[in-house]
Amino acid sequence: MKFENSISYARGLDKKDPLRKLRSEFHLPKLKGKTALYFTGNSLGLEPKSVRKFVNEELDDWASFAVEGHFHSRRPWLYYHKFSKKALAGLVGAKSSEVIAMNQLTMNLHLMLTSFYQPTQQRFKIITEAGAFSSDQYAFESQIKLHQFNPDTTLVELKPRAGEYTLRTEDILSAIQQHEQQLALVIFGGLQYYSGQFFDIKKITVAAHQAGAFAGFDLAHAIGNVPLSLHRDDVDFAVWCSYKYLNSGPGSVAGAFVHDRHATNFDLPRQAGWWGHHEKDRFKMKKGFVPMPGVDGWQLSNFPILSGAAHLASLSLFEKAGMKALRKKSVLLTGYLDFLLRALDPGQHRFVIITPQDPNERGCQLSLLMKKSGRKVFDKLTKAGVIADWREPDVIRVAPVPLYNTFEEVFQFAEIFKKALA
Repeated sequence: MKFENSISYARGLDKKDPLRKLRSEFHLPKLKGKTALYFTGNSLGLEPKSVRKFVNEELDDWASFAVEGHFHSRRPWLYYHKFSKKALAGLVGAKSSEVIAMNQLTMNLHLMLTSFYQPTQQRFKIITEAGAFSSDQYAFESQIKLHQFNPDTTLVELKPRAGEYTLRTEDILSAIQQHEQQLALVIFGGLQYYSGQFFDIKKITVAAHQAGAFAGFDLAHAIGNVPLSLHRDDVDFAVWCSYKYLNSGPGSVAGAFVHDRHATNFDLPRQAGWWGHHEKDRFKMKKGFVPMPGVDGWQLSNFPILSGAAHLASLSLFEKAGMKALRKKSVLLTGYLDFLLRALDPGQHRFVIITPQDPNERGCQLSLLMKKSGRKVFDKLTKAGVIADWREPDVIRVAPVPLYNTFEEVFQFAEIFKKALA
């Protein structure tokens, strides 16, 4: 698509946007009394207005029914983990039996590593991207140590080539082949939080399986952002949070995926909890853990109803919009931002966009590597009413989210960024 650098063009795109009414479904933050330009949905999504209604309904049912709300509330709490399955399955390309809302992201990652990282003296290595999000790094390191291996010789962290900012898929596949005799697990962020690179999940999974290893993904920055097809791509497991693109509130309930081929493999080691025990016998309180089939068998505790209500409110908006339509707008919205920013500094003297230019290799985030005065530029953006994200040592992350950001906002950001550079 041929873009134009003008406010009238941006407004024209907004008028044609079939999803434009969704913006009114969200509370928009203000700075100094004015609506802010919010481009940090990759850290915390905006609050849907319907959240208050959903949460208040649970509060009212709690007041009315007390413990009987587990059975008699309008959304019975006993089965709350089931109410989000259809929407989550649609977002990650899975069967309902393969997805679950539960716990927090890092807890879910540890649960999955307990099951899918079982190193031996012959197979013990983990391959991941260098600079993975810190909680993932800590989880990998601690799991390796739990099995009495050395992280320095066990964790293989892949870096981009010299002078490049993202990993080439062929280099990932080559590393998997190189370490295949010792490889136990391949695990990447579906979308790299720092660079914004969307990894080729299917090719990585195929290569991992050919090497005799499991394949898993942290989808914190991918779910609700990019199209996913975990079941078809044969991924073994995945985990995610819900407070970024899923707009479910700070610290809200997270989620996990386990492929159906593992659904009844009860020999997989796991950390057990009573909510993962087969539901027909869950309240008999007997010894001997009998897991539910599918990913439900990895649950630990009963469901957090209030955060789950906020989660349902947001997921209903995704079902209303459809991921296909959201992705179509996202490609245009981020493409327009990319077009405007590259025109500001074609020689890349002040900054470089380290996120891939190919829409198939990115989501809605663009990461701007500042070559000088980066923090000063970021502070000027903030003073001008922009809420973006600074990542040490020198990157500004900007994420135009298709659910609530507009083309006019993207144009305004580029104009403010131009002044901040000057």
